[in-house]
Amino acid sequence: MTFHHLMLFVHLLGVVVWVGGMAFAYLCLRPAMMVLPPAQRLPVWAGVFARFFPLVWGSVVLILGAGITMLLDTGFARAPTAWHVMLLTGLVMIGVFVSIWFGPWRRLRAAVAREDWAAGAFALNHIRQRVGFNLALGIATIAIATLGLGV
Repeated sequence: MTFHHLMLFVHLLGVVVWVGGMAFAYLCLRPAMMVLPPAQRLPVWAGVFARFFPLVWGSVVLILGAGITMLLDTGFARAPTAWHVMLLTGLVMIGVFVSIWFGPWRRLRAAVAREDWAAGAFALNHIRQRVGFNLALGIATIAIATLGLGV
């Protein structure tokens, strides 16, 4: 096993946790939760995100750390174009996640704590929209990284 292989494993581990977690939440958990009234659904979502979002922070560290390490090891000029595109899309995804963390996630937690279901639903909808965007961007990034897709 080479150092590059280890970094690739670490990078992909972070991607699997983050993008896979978003896919599960968006495509499986969200539709199943719609049968619950807001007073039950919103505290569950707050609990899910309280567990998932720290994993996303860890994934960000793994993805960025391993990705930048591989990029520096290869050299920016010699790195495939797809790597540069991955860096750009990854930074956008991180920015979207940070906007969730400091925006609607805080509002969702506060709304659930005071049992303000209307405000909680509003915050959750903003999280859903941003997670949907990040999921689409994550899938596109995986396609660019693995298929090349013209880059």
